[in-house]
Amino acid sequence: MLKNKYTLLLMICLTGGSVQAIDKTITAYGAIADGRTINTKFIQEAIDDVAASGGGRVVVPPGNFMTGTLFLKSGVDLHVSLGAALLGAHTTDDYQKLYGRAALILANAQHHIAVSGEGIIDGQGQELMVDIFKKLRSGQIKHDSSWLFKRPSEGGRAMILYFRGCNDVSVTGITLKNASNWVQDYRECDGVLIHKITVQSTAYWNNDGIDITDSKNVRITHCFINASDDALCLKSENPESFCENIFVDSCTLRSSASGLKLGTASRGGFRNIKIRNLTIYDTYRSAIALESVDGGFLENIDIRNVIATNTGNAIFIRRGRRNTNGAVGTLKGIYIANVKVQVPFLKPDQGYPLEGPPDHLRPGVDKTPKRPSSFHIYGHPFLPYNLIPSSIAGLPGYPVEDITLENIEISYGGGASKDIAHIPLHAITSVPENEDDYPEFSMFGELPSWGFYIRHAKGIKMKNVKLSFVDDDFRPAIVMDDVNNIDLTDVHIPTATEMPMMLLNNTSGVTMKNLVIPVSKEKAIMKANYK
Repeated sequence: MLKNKYTLLLMICLTGGSVQAIDKTITAYGAIADGRTINTKFIQEAIDDVAASGGGRVVVPPGNFMTGTLFLKSGVDLHVSLGAALLGAHTTDDYQKLYGRAALILANAQHHIAVSGEGIIDGQGQELMVDIFKKLRSGQIKHDSSWLFKRPSEGGRAMILYFRGCNDVSVTGITLKNASNWVQDYRECDGVLIHKITVQSTAYWNNDGIDITDSKNVRITHCFINASDDALCLKSENPESFCENIFVDSCTLRSSASGLKLGTASRGGFRNIKIRNLTIYDTYRSAIALESVDGGFLENIDIRNVIATNTGNAIFIRRGRRNTNGAVGTLKGIYIANVKVQVPFLKPDQGYPLEGPPDHLRPGVDKTPKRPSSFHIYGHPFLPYNLIPSSIAGLPGYPVEDITLENIEISYGGGASKDIAHIPLHAITSVPENEDDYPEFSMFGELPSWGFYIRHAKGIKMKNVKLSFVDDDFRPAIVMDDVNNIDLTDVHIPTATEMPMMLLNNTSGVTMKNLVIPVSKEKAIMKANYK
């Protein structure tokens, strides 16, 4: 049913349905392709005329057309032809906002809208930031003080696409470049098709490749995303709404943050999410991050067929409580299968225009780490944590529930050293809870295992899971703390430096079948406060 709906929408947009009743070319309205004339009024007039005529295409022909904010209207397909480029204006005066968020193309409560073509929409984020900083320093515009030591708030920067409360949205074929904010956000929309688009946006921080916020019936297929922030991110910022019926297939993701991420903003929730066939590479944080930390729900998530190379972390699952005075959200019903991840020894996104920040490094001058000099960041010496394992972590009394990991293979760079950090196994409960911290795989600091760290969890199944390292690691492969009902079937840990290979603390209901390890279970497994 869902597939048929999106197939119909794609046919309408590509083969002459209602949104292609007429074509209007922006040059017929006076638009000039010199790369510097502000063509906003000409392009907007074309959009308004086509919408008033019952719908059709507004065509951007080959050439470089600069513009400020455009408002897309119902029934209109903004078609950027091969060889054409819409260029974002360089000054904030040319941008307008919707609910406090600026964008090059805005749509509010519209229906049957599309952005199509093989051309480029370039936000020119670096050029826009020059104007923003100039005005901040002169006092012409005011933001919170964060810009003085970090960056201007998101409200002052510009997305490329921001569609809110829209129905039947199609974005196909296009290339989106160089946003100074999130590249695109589809917020509280119903019926979104994103197909064969390219996102090449490393011009500034906080520029997620694709954001789906509290939207339903979304299909994202055959896209390439290279972004300085999360590549593909689902958010829920409205406690009265949620993301539901999302399907993602055959996408390639590169990020200086996380590849696939559900959460951070998780006030409402996420339900019925299916992810298939992802290729993830050179990603600083997690390949897969699932987070419920703001009181919402996260359930019925099905992720299959992921290959991630050169990424900082494989899988991060977190039930937390940033809303310290509110209810604790839920996280349950997760199935992740057919995943192969390679976590390197070195920083995975080094050399990209905007690398991930050193948020899992800590300052230290008393010891010299056995690491290359590239770990001296911004001229200051940093002592890195040992490589951080995948984690499944809830809160005391609020466990992560019903998680299945099947056909998982993770290779770590290894190389851990007790000279860098060491949590003795008798001090395993010293790992901080950090219940209200921003959720990231590095949020707990040093962890006592190299493969998986599982804490405050219930109903965990690991089937055909293989964990290995390249260089020696002194820590156990798996540490469980306050875990109930865990089933380990065909778990392979082929090498170990020290014993134990697995630590079970305050854990009950453990079933092990076909555990493949180089020593006996009696030697490999340590149990403390075991029930």
